[in-house]
Amino acid sequence: MERINTKASHFAGYLFFVLTASPACPLWSQGQKPLEVKTLFEVKYQVIDGFGASDAWRAQFVGKNWPVAKKNRIADLLFSREDDDAGNPKGIGLSIWRFYLSSGTAEQGDSSDIGNPWRRGECFLNADGTYDWSKHEGQRWFLQAAKERGVERFLAFGNAAPVHLSKNGKGYATKGDIHFNVKPGCMDDYAKYLVDVMEHFSRNGISFDYLSPINEPQWNWDGPGQEGTPALNEEIYAFVRYLSHELSIRGLKTKIVIGEAGTIGHASISMASVGMRSNGRDDQARFFFSEQSPFYIGDLPNVEKTISAHSYHSVWPLDKQVQYRNMVHRALNAANPELGYWMSEYCILQRNGEIRSGGQRDLGMNTALYVARIIHHDLTLCHAKSWQWWTAITQCDFKDGLVYLDDGSNADTGKMGGHVESLQHDGVVRESKLLWVLGNYARFVRPGMIRIECSLSEEQSAEDGLLISAYQDVKKGRVVYVFTNLSVQERQVGVGPGKQVKTYTTDKKDNLRFSLQSLDDVRIPERSVVTVVN
Repeated sequence: MERINTKASHFAGYLFFVLTASPACPLWSQGQKPLEVKTLFEVKYQVIDGFGASDAWRAQFVGKNWPVAKKNRIADLLFSREDDDAGNPKGIGLSIWRFYLSSGTAEQGDSSDIGNPWRRGECFLNADGTYDWSKHEGQRWFLQAAKERGVERFLAFGNAAPVHLSKNGKGYATKGDIHFNVKPGCMDDYAKYLVDVMEHFSRNGISFDYLSPINEPQWNWDGPGQEGTPALNEEIYAFVRYLSHELSIRGLKTKIVIGEAGTIGHASISMASVGMRSNGRDDQARFFFSEQSPFYIGDLPNVEKTISAHSYHSVWPLDKQVQYRNMVHRALNAANPELGYWMSEYCILQRNGEIRSGGQRDLGMNTALYVARIIHHDLTLCHAKSWQWWTAITQCDFKDGLVYLDDGSNADTGKMGGHVESLQHDGVVRESKLLWVLGNYARFVRPGMIRIECSLSEEQSAEDGLLISAYQDVKKGRVVYVFTNLSVQERQVGVGPGKQVKTYTTDKKDNLRFSLQSLDDVRIPERSVVTVVN
C-alpha cells in the first residue's frame, strides 16, 4: 500500500539484509545481431490468474462526482477490450479489479485524524449494526463499469476493520501495539461484516471471486496517514478460520487470498533464519501453507492456495532484483510445491539509479520500462500467477497510478495532490505509458493461459537487454509473446516460421499500436514493449 513519507519507508533497505545468500547476477552488454526464439511448449509453468489494479481512494470521488464522459473514458482505458477501426486497442483490458472496503474514516471526518480526505473511506456497516448500501458510490460506479466492459474477476480487499469494531475507534493502530486492531471478541463480527458485503454484491449481480482481508500486516500502521492495521500470523490464522466458516455456511464461492505481505521476503522466509529479529509476521508461506505447520489453512473451505506479496523494496539494484526473486521462488516451493504466488501490489517507492524514486509523476517510457522489467521478473522468476498495480487512478505528483488527474491549469500539466479540492469534482485525464505497457500483458495474457518456456539465442542483460516471456492459450491454440526492449537500438527477432502475425507496440510514439509482421522477422523498436500474438 502506498506509504509516502511514512514509517514503513524506512524498510526500503530491509530486504537487502534478508536475502543475501546467492552471488550477484552479472550484467553484460550484448551483440546486436538478429536473435532467434526457442519455445519449448512441453515445459509449462504457472497458470495465469490475471492482471489488475485497485480503485483505492481516488475512485470514490471520480466515480461519484466527475462528468460521465470523463468517467467513461477512464473506464475504457482501464477495462475495454475493444479495438478502434485501425485495430488499435481502446484500453488495456484489466482482468482483475480490486475494490477497496474502507473502515469508515470518511464518516468520522476530521476526527479520523487522517488529514487527506482522499485517504479516508466510507463503510457499509454503521455503528448500530445496520447497513447503508448507498455508500461507496464512486467505487460502485467503476465496479459496474468494469463488469460492463468484460472484466472477468473481482477482488475485495480491506486495510483495517470498521472503526467501531477497532480497539481504539480509529482506522489506524495505536502506537506500540503490533496486534490486530480489532476489539477483543469481535473478530467474528468483522468476518461476518466482510461476508455480508460479499453476499450483498452476489445477490445484486456482481460476485467477488476473491477476498483479501489483510494488507501488509508487517507494518505497524500506528500513524494517521491512512487506514491500516498490523497483525501477527496467529491472528491472521484465527481470522481466516472465521472467514472460511462464514463463507462456507452461506454457500458463497468467494476465495480468501492472504498475505499481501509488505515485502516478498516476509512472505517467503523467516527473518530469524538470516539473523534478523522475527516478530511473528514473517515466514508466511511456510506458516500458512506447509502441511507440517500447525497453522495450515490450505485445507479450509474457500481458501485459495496462494500467497500474495508486494514487490516494494526489492527491485534495486538490478542484480538483487533477480537474486531475490530466484530465492523467493525456491522458498515458496520448499514450503509447498503446490502453492501459488501473486504479486498483488506495486508502485514506485524505492530509490534507484534509473528513475530516482516515486516522487514526481512520469507519463513517459522511463518509468514504464522500469516497471516492465519488474513485471517480467515477477512472472518468470517468482512464477507469479497474477500481477497487480497499486492504484489505477491518481491525482498525486507521484509514480503511483496508471491514469493521472490534474486541474489542467498549466497546459501540459496542472495542480495535483489532496489539497486541490477541485479534483474531487473534475479535472484533466492523462494517460501514462505505464498504463499501456501494463496493457501489453493484461490485454493479451488472459486468465487461464499458461506460461511456457522460451529463450533467446543470446543471453540478455537485465540492464539494457531484450526480455521475453511466452504464454499459451490452449483453448484458442495460440501463443502470446511479450518482448521488453530496454536498449536504445531496434532489435530483430525470429520467433518461428514466416507467417503474418499481430503485434502491438508501446513506445514513446505509440500505445499498443497494431501492425502485422512476419513471424520470422519481428522488429522490436528501441525502448519499447511489443506483444506478439501467434
